[in-house]
Amino acid sequence: MSSLQWYYSHKIIILTSLLVVSLPAVIAGACTCNDESENRSKSEALKYKLSAIGAVLVSGGIGVSLPLLGRKIEALRPENNIFFMIKAFAAGVILATGFIHILPEAFDTLTSPCLSQNPWGKFPFAGFVAMVASIGTLMVDTIATSFYKKMHFNKIKQVNVDGEASDEHAGHVHIHTHATHGHAHGAAIPDNESGVLDLVRQRIISQVLELGIVVHSVVIGISLGASDSPDTVKTLLAALSCHQFFEGMGLGGCITQAKFKSLTTTVMTLFFSFTTPVGIAIGIGISNVYEENSPTALVVEGILNSASSGILIYMALVDLLAADFMNPRMQSNVRLQLGANISLLLGAGCMSFLAKWA
Repeated sequence: MSSLQWYYSHKIIILTSLLVVSLPAVIAGACTCNDESENRSKSEALKYKLSAIGAVLVSGGIGVSLPLLGRKIEALRPENNIFFMIKAFAAGVILATGFIHILPEAFDTLTSPCLSQNPWGKFPFAGFVAMVASIGTLMVDTIATSFYKKMHFNKIKQVNVDGEASDEHAGHVHIHTHATHGHAHGAAIPDNESGVLDLVRQRIISQVLELGIVVHSVVIGISLGASDSPDTVKTLLAALSCHQFFEGMGLGGCITQAKFKSLTTTVMTLFFSFTTPVGIAIGIGISNVYEENSPTALVVEGILNSASSGILIYMALVDLLAADFMNPRMQSNVRLQLGANISLLLGAGCMSFLAKWA
């Protein structure tokens, strides 16, 4: 074999090897933006989508309603130890939803090869949006609490001023007698104020938490409704049913502690229960024009998921877990601490396991 033949034969071998090595990467890149390999059947997928609307609606409704039954079932009331463990389990579910399910999905979406490398491939937008959402949640939490606290103190001052003005017309003896009672009443005000402020805080927590859950629920509902793959829809149906049940338990626990009026409780419960089914219905309606791998869909979905994960992670760690685990009642009860920690790990583990299919 001449040197020229040897050169060309080795060149062909090298080029062939490079082609074999690089072909899977090229195919993978093409398959990422085109899901033609998936089994698609609109009529069959529609059957599972309609089933998903009912299943998710029922599971979410049951999950959010269970803690609310504490008003009638003594074992589920907030002052009982079992409620701490249920809430810890639900907080673990919400924490894992943010860390294991939503945030990695947001990273995958915003670094998709279907998006241009500049700027989406050069900056971790998913982590940045999640961080901004967490900081934003902190600001809303702080400002809202401060606002309601000032409103409450202003009402107390107005009541005290009105009471003193009316006493001035009642005579010296009445003033002296009222002063004694006023002193006794003043000693009781801090407990009352503390209870009111705690109630305000619980109401803010429940509303912000529902906001974070709702954003993600709409996005994943649209994704399910827009899919034409029966296998994908079946997988999401089972995962979402469990997902909504556990998240509903966490939200229901917060609503219970917030002690809303019956109308507000009903509205928040229905709003949570219907959000994902409505998202599925929207997805079904736009399935003919919706392209899940189009740049616009990827960017919108990725940013919404990133923001949702930031909100849920903040709420789970700061407003749910830190508040309960630093509670003097839990600090003084070793058995309750052990039970709450086990419940937390079980909740996080269950949701992490479910994230594999969701």
